[in-house]
This record gives sequence, C-alpha cells and structure tokens, in this order.
Amino acid sequence: MKKQILDRYEKSSAGSLIIDVAARRVEDLYENFDKNAPYHRKDLDGDLVAYITGCVREIGPRDFVVRFSIEHALSDELMAMVRDGMHAFFMYQKELEYIAMKKMVRTSSFLLVTGVLILGVSLRVNHLLALSGTVSFLNRFFAEGLTIVAWVSIWEGLATFLLNWAPYLFRTRLFQRIAQAPVLFRFAGERTESVT
Repeated sequence: MKKQILDRYEKSSAGSLIIDVAARRVEDLYENFDKNAPYHRKDLDGDLVAYITGCVREIGPRDFVVRFSIEHALSDELMAMVRDGMHAFFMYQKELEYIAMKKMVRTSSFLLVTGVLILGVSLRVNHLLALSGTVSFLNRFFAEGLTIVAWVSIWEGLATFLLNWAPYLFRTRLFQRIAQAPVLFRFAGERTESVT
C-alpha cells in the first residue's frame, strides 16, 4: 500500500520525492489579507499549508522537495524571497507548536502536583477522622470528596500529558522537516527546475 502512495510522486534527479504545487502566479501561494507585506513575511495560503503537510505525512521519512510550478518565470530575487518565506513560515509554525507543547506540559504538571497535594491532605483528614473515633456524615463526605478530587486531578494531568505530547512532538518535527526542504521552481514551457 505504501509503495502505491509513493508511486504517485515524481522523483527528482537525486531520488527525492517531489511535492508539486501548481500556481498561476506567485501571489496565489499566499493569504490575501496582507497584500503589502513582503513575501518572506506573509502567511502561506491555508490550503497550500494543508496540502504540503498532508503530503509530508503521506511520504513519511522519505526525502522530499517542494516544487512550485508557476506560469511565468520569476526573478532570482523573488525565488529567494519565496524560499525564505517558506522557511520562515514553517519555522514559525514549529515555534507555535513548541510553545503549545510547553503550555500543555505546564498544565499537566500543575494538575499532577495539585492532585498529589490534595491526596496528601485527604489522607491526613482520613487519618485524623479515624483517630477521633466518631465520624459524622459531613466529615466523611468531605474526606471522600477530597480523595475523589485528588484522583481526578492526577488522572487529568497524566491523561493530558500522555495523550497530547506525541502529537505536538510529531507536528514540531513535521514543520521542521518542511522548513528545511529544498524549494524548486518550474515555469510554463520549461522542463528544468530552478534550484537553490
């Protein structure tokens, strides 16, 4: 099955798989909301980002290049700006994922530590109630409630960390790979590619 997926991609002369992106104009690669920003500072089009990341997920660990097939030839300066923009955009996405992952780890740690502290208080309260000999319904209700809150907090902290750290790490590495990928250009009527 994997071979059938990889066979959908053309290969470069070096054997890397080519993620081919066709656009009429270079402007089509970018979001429209900031028309005055230079290309190396603009956000890439959301559909383009989804397409490239989807292709890289599909390709897996294989080497790849991103090739933009554009109707009209671009100057060397503009090609360099597009390459720099691709690199900067995906490095920025990587940083956002890293920040989100750190926030998730902080939240998980807080929940875990809070749960352990509440569990300690709960055990102490239960111990004191056992020593007193007479336990009212309200005292027992409070002690059991503390125990439940403690375990819920511990479970939430562990579950958040165990379920979420791997996807964050995967996306961080994915964006890093895309940011480091070579970017090629091919123009209408040309068979060769403009390479960095």
